[in-house]
Amino acid sequence: MSHDLLLSLNDIACGYQDNLVVQHINLHLNAGDIGCLLGPSGCGKTTTLRAIAGFEPVRQGEISLAGEVISKAGFTLAPEKRRIGMVFQDYALFPHLSVADNVAFGIRKHPQQAKVVAELLELVKLDKLGKRYPHELSGGQQQRVSLARALAPEPKLLLLDEPFSNLDGELRRRLSHEVRDILKSRGTSAILVTHDQEEAFAVSDHVGVFKDGRLEQWDTPYNLYHEPQTPFVACFVGQGYLIRGQLQSPDTVQTELGLIRGNRAYSLTNGSAVDVLLRPDDIVYAPDSTLQARITGKTFLGAATLYRLQLPTGAQLEAIFPSHADHQPGQNVGIRIAADHLVVFPAQGSVPTQTHLGEPGVRRHSGAL
Repeated sequence: MSHDLLLSLNDIACGYQDNLVVQHINLHLNAGDIGCLLGPSGCGKTTTLRAIAGFEPVRQGEISLAGEVISKAGFTLAPEKRRIGMVFQDYALFPHLSVADNVAFGIRKHPQQAKVVAELLELVKLDKLGKRYPHELSGGQQQRVSLARALAPEPKLLLLDEPFSNLDGELRRRLSHEVRDILKSRGTSAILVTHDQEEAFAVSDHVGVFKDGRLEQWDTPYNLYHEPQTPFVACFVGQGYLIRGQLQSPDTVQTELGLIRGNRAYSLTNGSAVDVLLRPDDIVYAPDSTLQARITGKTFLGAATLYRLQLPTGAQLEAIFPSHADHQPGQNVGIRIAADHLVVFPAQGSVPTQTHLGEPGVRRHSGAL
């Protein structure tokens, strides 16, 4: 894999007059890598994608592709001159053209047009459907045609805007893995926009988590999960909850769940209030434990059950227990902490807020020590 820098966004901002939709966006993508812009609706990820494509002017900062500045304040290189391909949410196929003619549309003057089309149709597993029309295809097949058409002119960069959102869950998962394999087999660099975390992690080498028009963190999926840099990223990625604690030493925190000792040190003042990240796999079913939590809800997952728990102080958590241990809402269960990684942030505010359960977002709860 090449590690040459391909795409660079340096402190860009986009918007209208005084209303900046995104600002201070910095990210870099190497050639051959797949990046993803992830976040809830309205957070600025699609505006950033449109700026890369050339559909949205940049108010400040600059965007470079393969060493060439393609956008800066007062200058926007036309989209058709950027060597950037686009795959849209609604496929945007030409209904009056066959599958093969759709793929050939962007390479009409190519001397080996028929060969390129045949190779791409084989790559996306549609080599026997070239004569069909879009309305004769399933949603997943239409998306493959859209991908093949975007790849035909050999773009330097491919942009995919929520490409799987019109597909059902299982097909969506399968196609997202297929698309990654196709892009990797051709060495095609890409940026994907999605609000689906599972999809982002399945497809991407780097993921940028957006919140309110700002990029909170641009990192590998592994680092986003294990080394989140902000409370929002900590809770958005992997069903995290924050509970209040007090730092006892650089690697231990006292909480209402007891003393949590981690594998990393923090340079915060001993005794200071902190918010500790806990995920469902950090809470273990322990019937003999004196630490009790009340079940407020449950979701059966087959091999395991996800329980929503309330601690005596009112703090909320989620925990995954083996499914053979069947408990009902309203019951108390014994739990213990099994967290060998410690992720803490300086305490935010005196009365932390709680987002609605089931929505990704910062879930934070106050709890007396």
